[in-house]
Amino acid sequence: MSDRGNVVKKTRSSDEPSISFKPLIIRRAFEEISGEIKRMIFSGALKRGDKLPSEIALAGQFGVSRPTVREALRRLEVSGFIRMQKGTSGGPVVVDTILNSIGNLFLDAFQVKQIRPDELTKARLSIEKVVLKEVFEAGNREGIVRIRAAVTMTQRKLEEGTLRFEDMHLFHKRLAEATNNTIFGIVVEALLMTITAHFHSGLNDKIGQTLRAALVKTHEGIIDAIEQGDESRALIELEKDILQIDAVYRKRIKRS
Repeated sequence: MSDRGNVVKKTRSSDEPSISFKPLIIRRAFEEISGEIKRMIFSGALKRGDKLPSEIALAGQFGVSRPTVREALRRLEVSGFIRMQKGTSGGPVVVDTILNSIGNLFLDAFQVKQIRPDELTKARLSIEKVVLKEVFEAGNREGIVRIRAAVTMTQRKLEEGTLRFEDMHLFHKRLAEATNNTIFGIVVEALLMTITAHFHSGLNDKIGQTLRAALVKTHEGIIDAIEQGDESRALIELEKDILQIDAVYRKRIKRS
């Protein structure tokens, strides 16, 4: 009788079927623990500032060893979900530093790939122009007020001589927030601002001071245009804002 229709085929040298299966991926206990804590954070059961039980208490609740709990907490801390506070009243506390962790991962990746300034400029122009268009579509009046407040803050700090590049990033963060789209906020803060800050860190004080003053001026032009409902002028000012940074980058490359 032919066995052509049989599901399991026999080998010549053995009675074992020739079909093979991939090994099952069994999640380790610390992955299950960190996953459960993440789910509680996502659901809102755990909020920023909430303290988690001690390692001993968590080990008892999950029915695992303290080293297993410790590894789960370490992974949550690296991912930006919790912070381990020191001291007698310390322990794991829920925080909101996930974007910082994502940004650092992006920075590490781009440093390995040796990102060029022109690549950063092109990405910023593409992404932030879309963000600006979304600001006009959203019509978020409260968000626009927050953008103006960011510009006012940088103007004051510029006059006081205390303005830093980190302060300039708040403008772009507020711009993204005014879109009412969380994804834009994540992209701008975690990706663009992290990489931009890395490039800015190499500028000397004299160049930095001149550039900061120029950026404050273009930021003012952007918010003025937004408040007046002039999208075309806002886009022109935004492009000027990003390209003047690119010009400084290019000068640095020629000198090096």
